[in-house]
Amino acid sequence: MEMINIFVKSIFIDNMVFAYFLGMCSYLAVSKTVKTSAGLGLAVIFVMVITVPVNYFLENFVLKKGALEWLGPQYMEVDLSFLSFILFIAIIAAMVQLVEMIVEKFAPALYSQLGIFLPLIAVNCAILGASLFMQEREYANIGEATSFAVGSGIGWFLAIVGLAAIREKIKYSQVPGPLRGLGITFIVTGLMGIAFMTFMGIEL
Repeated sequence: MEMINIFVKSIFIDNMVFAYFLGMCSYLAVSKTVKTSAGLGLAVIFVMVITVPVNYFLENFVLKKGALEWLGPQYMEVDLSFLSFILFIAIIAAMVQLVEMIVEKFAPALYSQLGIFLPLIAVNCAILGASLFMQEREYANIGEATSFAVGSGIGWFLAIVGLAAIREKIKYSQVPGPLRGLGITFIVTGLMGIAFMTFMGIEL
């Protein structure tokens, strides 16, 4: 039940875009068409689902104080948590490189459309933010961490695809000159954020 609760909350209530404003650069820049947004969103889900559980193991069996107890009692006081940032980023960069090679191999058209934003997943703060939230919230097991990763990825996917669908429709609307482009996009993002806030009443 707890895993379902974490999953639902990470999609709607703790949405990376609308609750924490993480990953906004890719969110705003790529959300011009649904196709490219869906491709990037799926890539983000894949990277989150791999990196958060891996970083969970890294945190609990290597980095935090006492995590190296499995090597022997003499390692009980070892605290490597100061390495969290650099190791989390290294794991994320490796997974992004894998995603980039897969997309280039099997979807070259999508690869060219995403351009620089595909490798920039490595510095997408939503990806690193997921691992840091996992670390801060101290989930009880790998299942809860994975549930959070999947939910966070789906939440980011829904946000960018939803915005892209709206932006495609807006092209045929009479938007006032000063608001065209990013102006109306920011307004729509704010309204979407308010809409997602309505899920705060969910109790599982």
